[in-house]
Amino acid sequence: MATPTVSVIIAAYNAMPYVTRTLSSVAEQSIGQEQLEVIVVDDGSTDGTGAELDRLAAIHPQWLRVIHQANSGGPAAPRNAGLDLARGKFVFFLDADDYLGPEALERMVTMAEKNGTDVVLGKMVGVGGRGAPTSMFRQNQPKTDVFTSRVYWTLSPMKLFRRELLERHELRFPTDLSTGEDQPFVASAYLYASGISVVADYDCIFWVLRDDGGNVTTSTSGSEPRLRYLARMVDLITDKVPPGPGRDRMAHRHLTVEVRTLIHWHLKLETRDSQRRTLARLAEIIAPLLHDGLREELSAMAWLRLHFVRHEMLDELLELDRFEDELNASDVATPLVVDKGRAYAQYPYFRDPVRAVPDNCYDVTDQVGVRHHVSRAELRGTTLHLAGYAYLHRVATDDVTTELVLRERDSGTEYRLPVTHTATPRLGAHEDQGRYTYEMAGFEAAVGIDSAADGAPLADGLWDISLAVGAQGLSREVRIGSKRATDVSGVSDTRVVDTTRGVRAVTLYTTKPHGNFTLDLGEKKHRVVSHLKLEATRWNASTPTELLITGRWTLGAYPDGPLTLVLGNDEGATTDFPVTRTAHGDTFTARVPVTDLPAGLWNGELRLSGWSVPLPRLPKDLAAAKWRRRGVPWYAKPVSGSGATFALRVAKTDLVRAISGKLKP
Repeated sequence: MATPTVSVIIAAYNAMPYVTRTLSSVAEQSIGQEQLEVIVVDDGSTDGTGAELDRLAAIHPQWLRVIHQANSGGPAAPRNAGLDLARGKFVFFLDADDYLGPEALERMVTMAEKNGTDVVLGKMVGVGGRGAPTSMFRQNQPKTDVFTSRVYWTLSPMKLFRRELLERHELRFPTDLSTGEDQPFVASAYLYASGISVVADYDCIFWVLRDDGGNVTTSTSGSEPRLRYLARMVDLITDKVPPGPGRDRMAHRHLTVEVRTLIHWHLKLETRDSQRRTLARLAEIIAPLLHDGLREELSAMAWLRLHFVRHEMLDELLELDRFEDELNASDVATPLVVDKGRAYAQYPYFRDPVRAVPDNCYDVTDQVGVRHHVSRAELRGTTLHLAGYAYLHRVATDDVTTELVLRERDSGTEYRLPVTHTATPRLGAHEDQGRYTYEMAGFEAAVGIDSAADGAPLADGLWDISLAVGAQGLSREVRIGSKRATDVSGVSDTRVVDTTRGVRAVTLYTTKPHGNFTLDLGEKKHRVVSHLKLEATRWNASTPTELLITGRWTLGAYPDGPLTLVLGNDEGATTDFPVTRTAHGDTFTARVPVTDLPAGLWNGELRLSGWSVPLPRLPKDLAAAKWRRRGVPWYAKPVSGSGATFALRVAKTDLVRAISGKLKP
């Protein structure tokens, strides 16, 4: 019997009518039924699930196998039973009420094979109001791990696992846990895996909220089951991951998601005595993960919650939970207090002398949002003019200290320039129910290319533009440009300008994908010659011996005068011709009276100060121009075989050859 590529294992308990759609989604997989084996373990269902599975197995005996067993009380035992029977190179665990996108297994297998990874996450989509994790599915990840990505924030088993990994490490679901049994299994697989892949560009798994509320993860109640698997996870992390950033990253998930869920959905519903016992047990369980260095990983709200837990401050913890509920339901952000350059959220018991909670539990300095908007960004001569507004969310614009920051991308060289603060009446009235307003958030700045480097010219480089937005002694830096007025263009604007260092190229452009402004000095990314396009060459209809060379320029500006056409011949002679720009347009024309050119083979280029563009090849069908100089006939015509370069032959007409040519029969 051929080895299947994927063994799909389904633990089913009272899964009608969902299981029919679940199995249909497996049967329709683009990978093909011949690549699959499906093992469904009926865990003592009483609603007709077993009969429906037997009916489907009779229709699809080649790929569907059904096992019936007495109810075990949870999905761990039936999943283990299915895993014991699995023969596939890969294993995928699917819940009996969820279903797959048609290409899900094929895409996940391809990702695993291509990248040599042992676990593959497919994008999950909530159905019927069920929430699905999203942070790890922002983009495809060919190969990652739990320490450098967000994959650890989903510990459900609905993933593709290389079966050899599971067998080598004897991984099975713990049957002594009635809920959370998937967490130690998946976490261990993550840690043992040679790599983890993420398929984010296709909806792989549809996570269904059952109409009867029968999903195991939503129906299991009480604190005790959650305390048990949280303790198991703390032991797993401390046993398998050494202290340091890696352990802290894994701890972050449990100290936020699990702790908050336990308090919000279970602790507050218990009796007073039970609450005290639960809180004491919770404090004991999380203690091995807590240390002061973890503060930087967590939000102020999460750190404050943990402070109340570890000090067993039950009333304060319940009040914080109530406060969070109100905050989440409100469109008004928590007020801040700014003190000595730090911002503190006014969460419950802030600087309460009785509770004496440390200020760092309320410190949100690094999370203070910056609002900004650019209303002007344009180059005029050697000066960049900027205007707009910027403020710190929930911090009144008193004692404003906003500065413009120029930072060269490669070297890190930085210059801070003053801005003019301008009034912005009623700014902020449209958010937070008008609770916070920012009356002096406006800014205007003029960046002189010749003087921005502490009075000296800026060096060549890519100068990213930011604002250090400051008020009341607090300052946060933000790149500007992503929020701008509709009439402020983000299209790159390349100019050639006269400066104290000579003629220089400067481009104002917006970076991708965020759209922030950067100054390019010295053509680091934007070439001047790409903005000089030579188009047509022809003889002047009114003056047949005058060659007209036209083109188009897309520079924002360049100095008057330096755009010239230069011709040189094989005898070393050169001559310049002025280029005329069209008034109020972007075209230019050079006029070359060939009657003034000495004899020779002429080539040429368009010059703009230190830049040059070779003239293109003359049209093959361009006729020869003819004239007389002191009674002697002359001509000018294109030279064939000159490749892509301009080549014009100017010479006297050979009368003997011309006459003999006419006399030939």
